Amino acid sequence: MFERKKSAGKIHALPIDAIRPSPFQARTSFDEQELAGLAQSIRENGLLQPISVRKTADGSYELVAGERRLRACKLAKMQTIPAILCNYSDERTAALGLLENLQRENLNPFEQAQGLRDVMVLWDCTQAEAAKRLGMAQPTFANKLRLLQLNADQRQFVLDNNLTERHARA
Repeated sequence: MFERKKSAGKIHALPIDAIRPSPFQARTSFDEQELAGLAQSIRENGLLQPISVRKTADGSYELVAGERRLRACKLAKMQTIPAILCNYSDERTAALGLLENLQRENLNPFEQAQGLRDVMVLWDCTQAEAAKRLGMAQPTFANKLRLLQLNADQRQFVLDNNLTERHARA
C-alpha cells in the first residue's frame, strides 16, 4: 500500500526552520508550561524520539507527527532536529497525526471531534468507514462527532469546568 524508499526509517538532522506544521493538526492549544518543561528536558537529555516529516514540492518539510517536540526544540533554540523522512499521502498524514494525539489522550474532546470530522472529510467516507479505519467503534465515533453541535460558549463552559465528554453530550 505504501511505497518504501531507501531512506525510510533513517534519521536525518533537518533544519528546524525548514519544517512547517501539519495542516492536519487536530490540537489547537498547547500548554506553554508543559512545552517549557519539555524544552528543558530536551536541553538536558536530548530529543528521545525523532519527529516524522514528509518532503514538500517546494523542498521544505511538513510535519507528520511530533508538533509538541518540534515546538519544544524551537524553545530550546536547537538549529536542527532529528527527523524520520516519510512518504505519506495527505490521507495517511492526517490519520497518523490524529491517531498520535488520540493515543496520548491529550486532545480535549472538541479537538478530538474536529479531528475525526476532518479525517472523515479528507477520506470522503462515512462515519462507519472512518471508525473502522481508525480502529474505533462506530457509536463511539458518532458520540464524539455529536460534540460539534455545541456552540463556542457551550464548549468553553465544558472546558472551563472540567466537565467530561459525557456531560457535554448530555
